[in-house]
Amino acid sequence: MEKVNIQFHDNDTVTYQHNKILRFAPELSVDKNQMLTVPNIPLLTVTSFSPNLGSFWFNLLVTGLDWTYKDRAKPFVQITAQELVFGYNDPLVSLAHVFYPKGKRPNSQMGLLLARNGTLDEVSTVYTGLRSMERFGYIDKINGLDHLPHWKTSPCNDIRASEGSFFPPRDITKSDIVHLYDKDLCRIMPLKYRKQVYKDSIKADLYTPPSSTFENADTNPDNKCYCLNEACPPRGLQNISPCQYNAPVYLSFPHFYDAEPSLLEPFEGLNPTKEKHETYFMIQPTLGVPVEGFVRVQLNLKVDRAPNIGTNNINKFPSMVFPIMWVEEGIQELTPSIWRWLFLATAVGPVLCPLTQYSMIIGGLLTLMYIFIKAYKSFVFTRNSIEIVELGRETLRRGSHLIINSSHLLIPLRETSYHILSESGGSTPSPGCHMSDVFTKKFSVNHSNEDASFLSGGSSSPRADSPDTEDSMIDCKNSFAAFKSKTSILNFDEDSS
Repeated sequence: MEKVNIQFHDNDTVTYQHNKILRFAPELSVDKNQMLTVPNIPLLTVTSFSPNLGSFWFNLLVTGLDWTYKDRAKPFVQITAQELVFGYNDPLVSLAHVFYPKGKRPNSQMGLLLARNGTLDEVSTVYTGLRSMERFGYIDKINGLDHLPHWKTSPCNDIRASEGSFFPPRDITKSDIVHLYDKDLCRIMPLKYRKQVYKDSIKADLYTPPSSTFENADTNPDNKCYCLNEACPPRGLQNISPCQYNAPVYLSFPHFYDAEPSLLEPFEGLNPTKEKHETYFMIQPTLGVPVEGFVRVQLNLKVDRAPNIGTNNINKFPSMVFPIMWVEEGIQELTPSIWRWLFLATAVGPVLCPLTQYSMIIGGLLTLMYIFIKAYKSFVFTRNSIEIVELGRETLRRGSHLIINSSHLLIPLRETSYHILSESGGSTPSPGCHMSDVFTKKFSVNHSNEDASFLSGGSSSPRADSPDTEDSMIDCKNSFAAFKSKTSILNFDEDSS
């Protein structure tokens, strides 16, 4: 089954049709030409209506059966398996196809799966989940209608359900109930979460119908709207005649599974078991995609005894709900490509993504720690180096200052005498006046006698406050002034004191 005529809309929906291809599988079947004895569904449908017909229409029905339909007017007919499924000619069906109103007109042949092969007429509009995953995969409209036209009131005419391809993810909705719609069901079917399972290493949630699905209306009032204008059927049955051209067709689970035990009494060979006959779905809770699931339903014909129609002993056919066939439709195995993507998205992704995130976080923290340590070491070592250099500079500065300030105590004083050259080129020293005397004696004035005596080489010098000393300093100053006024060449004689 594939989706065709796909068209996306701006309101978060997509419209499409189903193209359903049914192929015969010989390995799973008997010969399709094998003869089967089955109930004559068209005849039993007509005779079931006979008690409600007026005398004129009833007599017309009996006459028509005797004249035109006598050879086939039997409660059971023999047809092949191929004809039962895909159609065979029947006079009553052909007559109804001609005279029934167009909207309710049946097919020209009688077949249980007739018109189910190929592109279906039903146009579905479903939510894509782009804006809200709460409605992902749920139906918005069917053939332009936002409700099922077969039922008058809610919840029977609701269409808020999935058509089976996608479901709202349970990880997001946190709901234990999802709904399924199928045209053959003629309604939406609730599915209840049961437990967590694994399908080919993919985690999934198991859903099955609750026991109240086909419950009697007295127990489950939500099923009251399926009863129409008649008494509600027993537990395990639902009337779907509005979807079957008003034929008295009832829906149940296969072999009357989870139904009223009295429904099994008239028949032999019915053995309802959960493993074979229960509807179930395995839905991946993160993506809402079914990984396995089957819808299993049984079509039954409700036959009412027609005591006034004696043709071919029709009046001897008892009133009962007669099982016609049961159908299993679903998916059992995913294709390898779909399984691969689902496994990566649901099994590998949830492990790989956090691992990658944590690895990046740890890597980032280690990088920051490395940068911090490098910066700290660079700052501390640079600061220590600067402090050491500054300490060395300060030590050298202090040592140099000490040497400079103490040099006069460590280095012997060197006296320099200046001799003024005469104009003739000779030197004419001023008697009793040397440059050393000027500096030495000036220094002696500002210091104690002991310092002056030491600087003069240990010889005793006159005190600065004596008259002789003052006269000598005046003579030397006058001589030095005369020396500075000369423009002749100076000759330096150095004498060590």
